[in-house]
Amino acid sequence: MPRLALRDISKTYGAFAALSGVSMTVGVGEVHALLGENGAGKSTLLKILSGILPPTKGHIEVDGEALAGHSMANARRSGIAMIHQELQQVPELTVAQNMFLGRPITRGGVLLARDEMRRRAVEALARIDKDIDPDVKISTLRVAQRQIVEIARALLFEARIIAMDEPTSSLMPAEVEKLGQIIHQLAATGVSIIYVSHKLDEVRRFCHRGTVLRDGKLVGTIELADATEEQIVSMMVGRDLTHEIHPTARTEEVALEARGLTWQNRVCDVSFTLHKGEILGFAGLMGAGRTEVLHLLAGLEKPQAGEILVNGRSVRFRSVRDAIRSGIGLLPEERKKEGIVPLRSALANAGITSLDSYSPRGLINGGKLRRDVIAVFRSLQLRPFDPDKPVRLFSGGNQQKVVIARWLVAGVKVLLLDEPTRGVDVGAKGEIYRVIRDLAAAGHAIIVVSSELPEILHISDRVMVMRNGRAVAEFGRDTMSEEAIMQYAARDTRVEEAA
Repeated sequence: MPRLALRDISKTYGAFAALSGVSMTVGVGEVHALLGENGAGKSTLLKILSGILPPTKGHIEVDGEALAGHSMANARRSGIAMIHQELQQVPELTVAQNMFLGRPITRGGVLLARDEMRRRAVEALARIDKDIDPDVKISTLRVAQRQIVEIARALLFEARIIAMDEPTSSLMPAEVEKLGQIIHQLAATGVSIIYVSHKLDEVRRFCHRGTVLRDGKLVGTIELADATEEQIVSMMVGRDLTHEIHPTARTEEVALEARGLTWQNRVCDVSFTLHKGEILGFAGLMGAGRTEVLHLLAGLEKPQAGEILVNGRSVRFRSVRDAIRSGIGLLPEERKKEGIVPLRSALANAGITSLDSYSPRGLINGGKLRRDVIAVFRSLQLRPFDPDKPVRLFSGGNQQKVVIARWLVAGVKVLLLDEPTRGVDVGAKGEIYRVIRDLAAAGHAIIVVSSELPEILHISDRVMVMRNGRAVAEFGRDTMSEEAIMQYAARDTRVEEAA
């Protein structure tokens, strides 16, 4: 008997079907991946599972018993817990207080039993990470620790099924591995896990089986140990995404040069050149200094030593505005926090940096700005093509297109792309790669920072490897490989110094 069974689940909104007859099972102690592109129906299915939404049709069974009514309370009583990508926590409360949010223990129904809640919180945390202090404010913890608190909270209320939505999107590699260990530990005790992630390498390492959705319909369930990444992607997008090497558009003309860039102890004597039409990948572990280099180039920080040259001319940036005037634009790592204004339209987001150039006499030429932004949106194939739609309602991949459009409208020729496909599904990744290649072919010079080595290898003409703030290796297309890059990215400098 499966731990969880979803039977013929459908969800419709008028004539639109978000889900159509989806069925899947999860075994006791199974780690089961839920796979699909953005818009495939994953979020809707999780909301139905956790009681946030009622299905239009179908039912849910836990250990052979159908849920009596679809509500969050019934889902919790049946042992279903949901860990959202955006953690549902109150920053100013302690760890223990957060663990009992909405379900406090009271004495006589009035007074909070604080000692009892703390004791039980300690017991739950000890099952997976005894080093987390239940008395500190949860805002003082790293994201990985806050996720562990949410898992402990689920165990506190005897969850039998835990659904995790993109749990590693903000984690460092070592934290991802620790989460994987915790997941396998939970599975060994009989807890069933539903794991949602766009990172297929994690899915294949952590999960036993995967159920694939596409356009709200069930494509199939597969044994992940027997499936290649290409097969999984093909099921998700309904087509093969080829990984052939694309011809380089690199010219001999240097667009950007860094000489001995140094900042605090996080960037140390970094030098490189970037050619017009070139895609230069920056690889390295978290904290290696990749993002800091981009911030120096984009005017967010000022180097303490070294020099930046644009088209052979030495420049000094007092601000981001100076960098933009020199033709440099940054797509930041934290898209939602730093890249977009969520409540404004896609058009407003794309035009926000160019307002001065469209208002020479103090009055904005809104018609010309709109025409130019729309022309760029068409070239980037923005979907849906609705410039006046709030940017927060677009998918992650199309939000990235809006930020790239901002720099194209501003006339930027050097693009700094920090984790351009983070939080983007596999089909949209192909779209982002196409945009990057098209921009390089048009003569733009591009730096891409990515924590995904297959992505760096796929998109780059050349790869710089950083470690501890230094550029330690460079590879061309003929010599780059995951093994070669990791040999330099993860090498222990203490061993080198001892030698």
